[in-house]
Amino acid sequence: MDFETDNNNEFYHKIECFNKERTEKLSYHYNEIIKLLGEDPCREGLVKTPYRVAKAMQFMTQGYTQDPEKILRSALFKEDYRQMVIVKDIEIYSLCEHHMLPFIGRAHVAYIPNGYITGLSKIARVVEAFARRLQVQERLTHDIKTCIQNTLNPLGVAVVIEAQHMCMILRGVQKQHSVTTTSDFSGAFEKLATREEFIRLISNKFH
Repeated sequence: MDFETDNNNEFYHKIECFNKERTEKLSYHYNEIIKLLGEDPCREGLVKTPYRVAKAMQFMTQGYTQDPEKILRSALFKEDYRQMVIVKDIEIYSLCEHHMLPFIGRAHVAYIPNGYITGLSKIARVVEAFARRLQVQERLTHDIKTCIQNTLNPLGVAVVIEAQHMCMILRGVQKQHSVTTTSDFSGAFEKLATREEFIRLISNKFH
């Protein structure tokens, strides 16, 4: 692994950890991309850009190195609670696999326990693990639901994601205010009354 330390400021100490070989390979290719775009990668403002982008892309796709099911199992507790557990407004930052441009939004996740609960932060970490990959919103929604259903075996899982896609805003159709909503439900949430309760609760503003 590649550890980088910045000691130029006695009040600031930075240690970053990236795969050295992968970073060098990515940097080379981004240097070539800059040249193909008609820019000079040797000018002052761009000299370190390929290296920065190489690190940024590894950070934004770090979900490939994470196991979402293991994340959930790391904080599994027996609990006789069979009502809805909702974690809403989880920020999402992902890369669309079609154009490798960001899509940004929020996820609302609920499950009804069946003997076991998991730590609340683990739900957000599962969302993050799947989001930090090359994704499409539809698959991201399904991945989160399936992971929670398979790992916790709850009575049901509900996932709703709302996001804005930079590929629709910066290029192509250029619609600045469009929002895409996707949903996926299992078990008890396939019943209309339960699903409506979930939608009502995530729509309420308690903060």
